Amino acid sequence: MDTVTLTTADGLNLFGMLATVLWHAIRIGAAIQVLPAIGGKGIPVRARALFVLVLAAALSGVLPAPPPAAVDAVTALNVLREYAIGLAIGLVFKLAFEAAVLAGEFVSQGMALSFATMTDPVNQTQAPVLSTWFYLIFGLVFFSLNAHLAVIQLLVESYRAQPIGKPLADLPHFLSVLPAFFPTVLRAAVLLSLPVTVAMLAVNTVVGVLSRAAPQLNPIQIGMPLALLVGLALLVMLARELLDPVQALFGQAFEAARAVTD
Repeated sequence: MDTVTLTTADGLNLFGMLATVLWHAIRIGAAIQVLPAIGGKGIPVRARALFVLVLAAALSGVLPAPPPAAVDAVTALNVLREYAIGLAIGLVFKLAFEAAVLAGEFVSQGMALSFATMTDPVNQTQAPVLSTWFYLIFGLVFFSLNAHLAVIQLLVESYRAQPIGKPLADLPHFLSVLPAFFPTVLRAAVLLSLPVTVAMLAVNTVVGVLSRAAPQLNPIQIGMPLALLVGLALLVMLARELLDPVQALFGQAFEAARAVTD
C-alpha cells in the first residue's frame, strides 16, 4: 500500500473518530450546560467546552458507535433528540439543587435576612445569603457522595438505553419526567426549611405578645436580633442533619434522570 493510500486511510479514520466524539459530545454537552456544581454558567465557556470534548473522547471507546450520518432531515432530528435527552438529564439535577435555593429563601423570611443578598453566578441573579449557604452544602454532599462520577455513569447508561439514532419510544413519558419531579423538589425544600421556619414563627409570636403586653418594647429592636440569634443556632444544628435528606433527594433525582431514557 503506497503512501498516498495510507495517508488517505489515516485521514478518513481521523475524521471518523472526530465524528464519533462530536456525536457523543452533543448529549454530554447539553447535560453539562445546565448541570450544577460541575457545569452551568458558573464555569467559563472554554472550560466547559474542553471538559465536554475530553469526556466525550474518553467515553467514545466504550459507548455504542453512532450510525452513519448524512446531511439530511434525519440527522438534524437526531441532533435535536440528543440535545433534548442531555438537557433533560441536566435539568433534573438542576431542579434538585433549586431545592437548596428555595429552602434558603423560606428560612430567610423568618430570620429577617431576606434583604441580605449576594450575586448568584449560576443563575445570574441576586440570591439570599442563606440560599447560597444551602447551595454550598448541597454541592459538598454531591461531591462527598461521588455523585459527579455517578452522573457520568448515568450518561454512559443512557447511551445503552437510548442509542444515537434510535427514536424515542414514549414521547409523552419523556416530556412528563421533569413536571413529575418538580413536586418532589418543592416538598424537599419545605421539609428542609420547616424546623427553622416553625421555630422562627414561635419566636415572632413571642415577640408579638411581648410587644402587646409592654408597648414600650420595640418589636423591631428586640425581635430581629432574637430571630437572628435563634435562627443561626438552629442552622448550626440543622447542618448536622442535612446529609440524609439531601442524599435521599439526590437518589430521587437519579431515578428521575434514568426515567428520561426508559
